[in-house]
Amino acid sequence: MTQLRTVQVLGGGGAGSGAHVRSLAAGLVARGVRVTVCAPAELEDLYDFPAAGAGFAPVPGRGDPAALGALRSVCAAADVVHAHGPHAGVRAALALSGLRIPLVVTWHTRGQDGGARGRVLRLLERRAARAAAVALGSCSELVDRARLRGARDARLAPLAMPAPSGRPAGRAALTRAGLGAGDRPLVLAVGGLTPERGYRTLLDAAGWWRRLDPVPLVLIAGEGRGRAALERRIASEELPVRLLGRRDDIAELLVASDVAVLPSRWEARSPLAQEALRLGVPLVATAVGGVPELVGDAAELVPYGDVGALAGAVAGLLGDRVRRAELVRAGPAQAAGWPTEDETVAQVLSVYDELVAR
Repeated sequence: MTQLRTVQVLGGGGAGSGAHVRSLAAGLVARGVRVTVCAPAELEDLYDFPAAGAGFAPVPGRGDPAALGALRSVCAAADVVHAHGPHAGVRAALALSGLRIPLVVTWHTRGQDGGARGRVLRLLERRAARAAAVALGSCSELVDRARLRGARDARLAPLAMPAPSGRPAGRAALTRAGLGAGDRPLVLAVGGLTPERGYRTLLDAAGWWRRLDPVPLVLIAGEGRGRAALERRIASEELPVRLLGRRDDIAELLVASDVAVLPSRWEARSPLAQEALRLGVPLVATAVGGVPELVGDAAELVPYGDVGALAGAVAGLLGDRVRRAELVRAGPAQAAGWPTEDETVAQVLSVYDELVAR
């Protein structure tokens, strides 16, 4: 049997899509598939795709002729091309112009619909949806969105994130000591410092939590263009918030925390939510996008942008040991029902086989 050849096309490689492609590449290679990842050069160091057995072709995440030519030269030898995100989908579709190679596009997340950028995004989404032989959505809302944009065949494909290798036992006290937390409750948020992450609401809630005794320490792990504005506000209002920058010890930070918070405007299958529930860390999250179907009853859900609801939910958990214990048990039980990495790879491979057989 001829070896199946696939090219995975990544653009910016957000935390969810980059980790998924790394996991998918490893699983496909293990099943005898030849995988090449096309992505900006910096993602090779970040995700080490060659260590997963995949080839790597550095291709800038833009649509100029040189980048498209480089992408086309790699994709021309593939049986199936799989793009991750509408931007990557449009670039892959342009690179495949005139070639009889099926295109799969996975929708990992969505952009904002308002303003000029929103109009451009809708155009990109329509082109990506119509070019795809199969569109895969990581949550039900994204499947509906792909269909709305004109996808001929849109399917639900929940993505599995690599599971943590057990609860980091015995490190919570050491991590707390390193943070200088003392006996204060720790509230942890993780994600890029951008407006859509909802950190403005989180800082509003942190001001409210100063009424508590002891006052919780809010930690935000991540980096981004909004850092300077957040720093100014934290300093001017003397908020009990610390920006940690990029961290590679999220599991340790979670286990040391009393509550994790996800105040985002929109999420599909949030890596933070997945890791928090797997580790049994109580989570307060906004009821947006794919979050409700991901967490079920294993987290406290609040409306996006509602300071009172977010502040009250976190304060309620900090003051209710019984409810926290319920969520500690509920998280891993909910996570046990999510698809495994192996099941995710098997579903994607079945799509490839179907398209090649056509």
